[in-house]
Amino acid sequence: MSDFAESAAAIRACRLCAEAPRHGPPLPVAPRPIVQGSATARLCIASQAPGHRAWRSGIPFQDPSGHRLRAWLGLDAATFYDSTRIAILPMGACFPGHHATGGDLPPRRECAETWRARLLAGLPDLDLILVIGLYAQHWHLGRSPDGLTGTVARWRTLLAEPRRPRVLPLPHPSWRNGGWLRRHPWFEAELLPVLRWEVARVVGDGPAPAA
Repeated sequence: MSDFAESAAAIRACRLCAEAPRHGPPLPVAPRPIVQGSATARLCIASQAPGHRAWRSGIPFQDPSGHRLRAWLGLDAATFYDSTRIAILPMGACFPGHHATGGDLPPRRECAETWRARLLAGLPDLDLILVIGLYAQHWHLGRSPDGLTGTVARWRTLLAEPRRPRVLPLPHPSWRNGGWLRRHPWFEAELLPVLRWEVARVVGDGPAPAA
């Protein structure tokens, strides 16, 4: 079994996308791989890639998206950044840079190809993986003809599947997705209460389920 601490140290030293890229041009910024976790983590946040603020600070979700995500999960910052309980594994561990219109580029494919299976193998106690955004959903659940919306809409079925760890799909908490949230009110009305209960149960801060 892979040791998470060793794998995390190795990925933090990785310079593959800058020095020997396999998919496209070199990383346009200095590499700063950002992951969180430990062998005891029971919740994994499978996200997209660190944003520019996270790249500068070295802390995942250190931006407005992180504030929204923590509100969705019902967690304070201290719990969210407790690596003994929560792993944060983006599909691309480095900030990928900006495209011409100002948004973030997609996660580098080299990262998941090289590191993802090894990192996940070092998390034997995982109970739940939150797959955030299309890139994480493609990797963990396969491509769906219904896209992100169809995948998130199937959250009850996916959560109930007999797999371990269990998987729950979410949209990205970016401010750019405000329109998506308004068009799909069932996300906040139906999915978020279950999400918060599941997260509280998994990380050990929640009440017992009703009889």
